[in-house]
Amino acid sequence: MQTSSAVPELLAVPDRAPDDVLQDLRRRLLAHRPVPLPALPAGASWDRGTDAAFLAELVHHWAGAYDWRAHEQRIRSWPWHLAHVDVVDGTGTSSGARATRRTPVRAVHQRAASPGATAVLLLHGWPDSVLRFERVLPLLARHHVVVPALPGFPFAAPVAGAGMSARQIAVAVAGLMADLGYARYVVSAGDVGCDVAEHLADLHPDRVGALHLTDVSQYHFLVHPPSDPSPAERDYLAHGHDWQAREGGYMHEQRTKPHTLAVGLGDSPAGLLAWLLEKLHGWTDCGGDVETVFSRDELLTWVASYWVSGCIGTSFTPYATGGDLPRRVTPPAVFTVFPHDLVNAPEEFARRIFDVRSWRRERSGGHFAAWEQPQAYAAGVHEAVELAATSSR
Repeated sequence: MQTSSAVPELLAVPDRAPDDVLQDLRRRLLAHRPVPLPALPAGASWDRGTDAAFLAELVHHWAGAYDWRAHEQRIRSWPWHLAHVDVVDGTGTSSGARATRRTPVRAVHQRAASPGATAVLLLHGWPDSVLRFERVLPLLARHHVVVPALPGFPFAAPVAGAGMSARQIAVAVAGLMADLGYARYVVSAGDVGCDVAEHLADLHPDRVGALHLTDVSQYHFLVHPPSDPSPAERDYLAHGHDWQAREGGYMHEQRTKPHTLAVGLGDSPAGLLAWLLEKLHGWTDCGGDVETVFSRDELLTWVASYWVSGCIGTSFTPYATGGDLPRRVTPPAVFTVFPHDLVNAPEEFARRIFDVRSWRRERSGGHFAAWEQPQAYAAGVHEAVELAATSSR
């Protein structure tokens, strides 16, 4: 696909972080004013958010021993692709017409040895990036694998405006797959990626051969709860609302006042680390020790990718614009459910929305399943590929 002359020249490979950005980052980290200021209750640990002592250790490691350049070089060595696609602006104009904008979409494109292999599209969520799939990519070598850096998230090409909605991202991703020459593919996703996957299946059911999902978007029970819930669904709804009351403050703030939140997180690397670290700790199956899932360098790479790209504010856009999901999507679906994910729906609830063909419950793993349990995650992807092949006959 030819790029428009109005689109600035971009590289397929993500840019190197400018030296002055890294120098400024280190200055801010060294100037960090450690908590407790004011004093925090003793012994709270992670109960009231990020543990202050562990945060201080990570800030010290980030300012001193951590080397972004080494991780950046590894990430930039992956097989990146850049496409320019047309995305309809959801805001429209006063006359009701909608403007179309040319949008760059950057993705890792891992080709299989066989040209006729099935294409698999992997969609990440928040607060992560393409890094979510780093451990699972070698296990999917028999397939063509495309991992978009979702617009507004780390490693993505810059887009106009304040990020993109999940549906706009779905349009952009569909254009990316067409640009790569894939007319039909399997979609595997979690978190925000699930919202994008639903919109993609709704917009292009003929292109999505099968879905592989790890969760059902909470927007389904928050916005359109069933009027006739079964006993299991009533328990799920109660648990979901309880979880929202205890743990969902981040989601409410990112949905309602994202620009206010982005100021502090975009100005303080320690603040950004605290905001994201709380989720990397609380959403993984780590038994209270996040370093059983991530090394310190891995934690900081996931967080630093948001800092050097300056994208924390735009990563909130799917929350600020979310909630309006399709009531039903038709491609067949495989679910791999991990016990320590956020709010796991029962199978009967998922069947209201999806054509569920397989429902597998794993014994361990959390929200970042492709990273935490790559073998189990890959098995679900392979199952979806087989399902897509069967359903196309």
